[in-house]
Amino acid sequence: MSKSSSATTGARRFDLAGATALVTGASSGLGRHFALTLAAAGARVAVAARRIAELRELAAEIAESGGTALPVAFDVLAPASVDAAIASVEAKLGPLDILVNNAGIAATAGFLAQDEAEWRRVLATDLDGAWRVAHAAALRMAAHGRGGAIVNIASILGLRPASHVSAYSAAKAGLISLTQSMAIELARHKIRVNALAPGYVETNLNRDFLRGPAGQAMTKRVPLRRFGEVEDLDGALLLLVSDAGRYMTGSVIVVDGGHSLGIT
Repeated sequence: MSKSSSATTGARRFDLAGATALVTGASSGLGRHFALTLAAAGARVAVAARRIAELRELAAEIAESGGTALPVAFDVLAPASVDAAIASVEAKLGPLDILVNNAGIAATAGFLAQDEAEWRRVLATDLDGAWRVAHAAALRMAAHGRGGAIVNIASILGLRPASHVSAYSAAKAGLISLTQSMAIELARHKIRVNALAPGYVETNLNRDFLRGPAGQAMTKRVPLRRFGEVEDLDGALLLLVSDAGRYMTGSVIVVDGGHSLGIT
């Protein structure tokens, strides 16, 4: 095989043409970018979140670029909403092949200042909600027998906790453990389950902080001396959802510029 044909074959392994994908938390930030990335790779993408207006704008943007997208109103805290959304996706786009389980929230508070309501709010969304979506998607994937790929969006804070984010860190650590347990059990159904653990990645939600004095001081703890850009996650995401990563399950891919190494 020539070098050019080998490269072409390698590129095709990242091709998602014919696949149906669901991205949760897609109305903004990382989820929005993940949806655009999967659509550009050829997938039919269902974009799900509570804010339907933003989802419609995203779906229109994907359609204008020649892709296929379906906006779906969705609340990870409501089991009926999750089940109805996935049923709608499969009815309109075909059997679900890919789930990017991204919906989540963060809260910043010292441990002593945190109350139980705030703790439960974060855990209910970032861990219980992630379980709920993954469980519903896996049931569908197992039933249709095509297999699939689930990517749970974790965080380096689930691997190396920091102060003032105890609930978020606990939820993401739990999600990483859940990912590995799912990988063991779902392999027999040809469902691969992996986690993507980003470091600090600049989005509209955190841009002011990361570009401010506190954020710039933090970059000194990142070996690459910068925060991530959303495009920095594309390679890892496409690897985990495509045939290029077909022998990967139970993996946790860290994309953080070396931040979690603790090098200053």
